[in-house]
Amino acid sequence: MKRCLIYIDDINIQNSIDLLEVARQVYGDDTYETIGVNFNCNSKASMGAFDKIVQVMHPEIKIYDPVAITEVMAELQIKNSFNSILIPATPFGRILAPRLAMRLKTGLVADVTAISRKKDKLEVIRPAFSGRIMAGITCMSDGPLMMSIRQGVFNYEGDKSKPTEIINYEPKNFKDGHINCLYKKEKEQTYDIRESDVLVSGGGGVIRSFHYLKQLADKLDGQVSASRKIVDKGLASRNIQVGQSGKTVSPKLYIALGINGAMQHVEGLKQVENIISVNINSSAPICSLSDIVVEGDAMTFIEKLVEKIEETS
Repeated sequence: MKRCLIYIDDINIQNSIDLLEVARQVYGDDTYETIGVNFNCNSKASMGAFDKIVQVMHPEIKIYDPVAITEVMAELQIKNSFNSILIPATPFGRILAPRLAMRLKTGLVADVTAISRKKDKLEVIRPAFSGRIMAGITCMSDGPLMMSIRQGVFNYEGDKSKPTEIINYEPKNFKDGHINCLYKKEKEQTYDIRESDVLVSGGGGVIRSFHYLKQLADKLDGQVSASRKIVDKGLASRNIQVGQSGKTVSPKLYIALGINGAMQHVEGLKQVENIISVNINSSAPICSLSDIVVEGDAMTFIEKLVEKIEETS
């Protein structure tokens, strides 16, 4: 039986649960087992989704200590020979995954966005050259197949009522990363575009008026996002960029203002319920994906829609 080890990030456990969909696509109809591993956190939120959960409780392992966690996961791999290891591509996951791959002397496909099969060969898809192309990578070695998975791309809708077996694990040897909290600072309140039901997104066609998008987003109880062109111009933070080199989003409504919709941007849209495109060019690539296409000026569209909302509110 194939076995897949998944790192459970206790800050956002759903990210790790969604990696079960990656395991399903990797193994298909083959029989396989999913094993989650967490460190010094409660396994209750993960119960029912994984076949087994390895719970590592050790007072000397600090939260987000990549040195110690790498050693423990390497120890688990050496003992159990998992066929695959999946890690969510969170900020910490992007530190942990390459460190673990080096420790195990195996390859790593980072920031995976899709899984496909070609002629019975598994192909792992990820953005390359700053998101300009999508690279298909085939694992040629015996494994383990190791990947970090981009957040928000996969969505697990399978069985969440399994009789999960809890395994309490005491690590034999690990290195203390000597990470200590020196001080804490309250983080400035920000938003994550992946959690928004409504996104008002701007592209190259609204470079001169990008700041007006917030007015419409506020009226719709949504958030502002941007294409890479806007970010490269320094008009928006990369935290709100949609696309291969940004974030993958799944809102109920996506309003694309002045966005051409090249492959790099479209790859950041997954399971969007409704897309409205506003563009002076009705033949722009994103228009073919849209439920409604408005041919015209984006600023005029914003003004008219805001007026209409205010009239009816």
